[in-house]
Amino acid sequence: MRSEISRRALGALALGFALAGPAAAEPLKIGVIGGGNIGGTIGPLWAKAGHPVMFASRHPEDLKALAESAGPNARTGTPEEAVKFGDVVFLAVPYKAYPDLAKAIGPALTGKVVLDAGNATKARDGALYDEVQAGGLGATTAKYFPGAKVVRAFSTANYRIFAKNGANGGADRPGGRMAIPILGDDAAALKVAEGLVRDAGFEPVVAGGLKEADRFAIGAPGFGHDVTAPELRQKLGLTQ
Repeated sequence: MRSEISRRALGALALGFALAGPAAAEPLKIGVIGGGNIGGTIGPLWAKAGHPVMFASRHPEDLKALAESAGPNARTGTPEEAVKFGDVVFLAVPYKAYPDLAKAIGPALTGKVVLDAGNATKARDGALYDEVQAGGLGATTAKYFPGAKVVRAFSTANYRIFAKNGANGGADRPGGRMAIPILGDDAAALKVAEGLVRDAGFEPVVAGGLKEADRFAIGAPGFGHDVTAPELRQKLGLTQ
């Protein structure tokens, strides 16, 4: 019964974005787990676009200033509270935190859209980096959160680039909005991700399934492009 309800809810979210076009018809509650560089950059863009956002960490009191700066749509909580709160969950924590986070909130993510911004690095993540190298970035995230509808998003550039290009709904960027590659295996979840990318002030480019995530990891050909959607498709040979 729970999985059926989750499928219906996900379908409704996707339909809402499909009918609304460039932006969401109705605000979505977004649990942002992590208030560092990525979470602290993208989360406020969603809050200012009208989505209720909960910034979460083990010490939510440390995120009070971030929530206040994001405006009246933002609040703080624990990761567990953010999962209960969110229609969508945004993972914006160091990759080394994934195993412990999976134990704490993994089961509660079943059926939810999870936007995954994490990247593994050898210096910081050690053995987990080796696991990613062996099994693939997208597959490793899916392994730790097996019930979630994982979509890779906001994982392909430095947060400073997002901060520069997302301001004022992306309207200030010369030449058009910056392209954000998104990758996932669930069509409805991808549709939700597309809407949220647009609401943050960027243009989504569906670049494949989770098995293609390594192509967009740090140091890979798909990482670090500050270009428009047509330019990105041309650079990487994407047909979608």
